[in-house]
Amino acid sequence: MISPISQPPASTRLLIACPDRPGIVAAVSSFLARRGVNITSSAQYSTDPQGGRFLMRLEWVGDRGGDAEELAAAFAAEVAAPFAMEWRISPSHPLKRVAVLVSREDHCLLDLLWRHRRGDLPAEIVLVASNHSDCAVDAERFGVPFRHVPVAKGGKPEAEEALLGELTGRQVDLVVLARYMQILSGGFLERLARPVINIHHSFLPAFVGADPYRRALQRGVKIIGATGHYVTEELDAGPIIEQDVERVDHRHSVAELTEVGRDIERRVLARAVRWHLDDRVLVSEGRTVVF
Repeated sequence: MISPISQPPASTRLLIACPDRPGIVAAVSSFLARRGVNITSSAQYSTDPQGGRFLMRLEWVGDRGGDAEELAAAFAAEVAAPFAMEWRISPSHPLKRVAVLVSREDHCLLDLLWRHRRGDLPAEIVLVASNHSDCAVDAERFGVPFRHVPVAKGGKPEAEEALLGELTGRQVDLVVLARYMQILSGGFLERLARPVINIHHSFLPAFVGADPYRRALQRGVKIIGATGHYVTEELDAGPIIEQDVERVDHRHSVAELTEVGRDIERRVLARAVRWHLDDRVLVSEGRTVVF
């Protein structure tokens, strides 16, 4: 298991979602001020000031605020209950435990491992798992445990059971699908009960399945892109975290389109994972607000 080169100072994040009404910001900031908390970052958004949803993210550095459990209990009684809030307090340390699932394409996996080693992903990468053995050497070079969990024809339930054991046994907080070419069942996701982030070539919606860039070339597409999104039981329909595109034209070959697409996938997935690790993503009514 690898550790980042450096870690930022420990901080605490407070995330809130509730019906919008006057006085929310004042109530939250006054509560924290009474406990000596100096807010270093604050962002808020209302879906509609007249009856919409209010979302907020605050952050403070250090251990101000007193005992964490006492702070949470007081906030629940004094602020959260009167405003009917959904909320959580999320410390930046200990670091979230992440597992990466991959198949044969290694570009997203290697990018995540490199960024993590450079200190750009504040997490512990505790496992790389795959339905193929191709990426075993790559994981081992970065000092990350690798598990080969093959998916035999007709053996998907057994494979998911083995994979679930690997993930729960390591107490993961987040699963990242770095070009993992297996569909996770609703039962698996329900039992895992942890966020799962996937990368998808979203700006090629007409070209699902294998070899999308060849079919994109045949159709003369002018932009290609990728989407990082949370995984739900409905395939490729989870809340979108991040997207990016690049323009292409008739001069691009299949190989060049593939290269451009892989580069977009790498950076989109990295941003989506980083924002989740930093507790910047709130899901409301099926879509995300990214602070």
